[in-house]
Amino acid sequence: QVQLVESGGGLVQPGGSLRLSCAASGSIFSIVTMVWYRQAPGKERELVAAITSGGSTNYADSLKGRFTISRDNAKNTVYLQMNSLKPEDTAVYYCNAHRTTAWGRSQYDYWGQGTQVTVSS
Repeated sequence: QVQLVESGGGLVQPGGSLRLSCAASGSIFSIVTMVWYRQAPGKERELVAAITSGGSTNYADSLKGRFTISRDNAKNTVYLQMNSLKPEDTAVYYCNAHRTTAWGRSQYDYWGQGTQVTVSS
């Protein structure tokens, strides 16, 4: 059984900061890649940041320098620190736990229900 629960979203002014958390139940957290996605109104889902089980990170080019992903395996939690927020960052942010086999088959693919981030004055 695996469940992902996001928290930390809310309303923030432009230039402000938020830290999102994704708490995972189950025993697979330490072996999966954790990914943050977001989906803004009228736009397709986009990758925000990812962190592998080994700690390697990847970011959307436009977000480098503003967003930071991290994980705490002891707490089964992944974080997304968001700084210098802009109105265009407004979206529902989703947490994903993913792992594929060497053959490209999905072994784990779990999603949280999302948390709303609104950047507005």
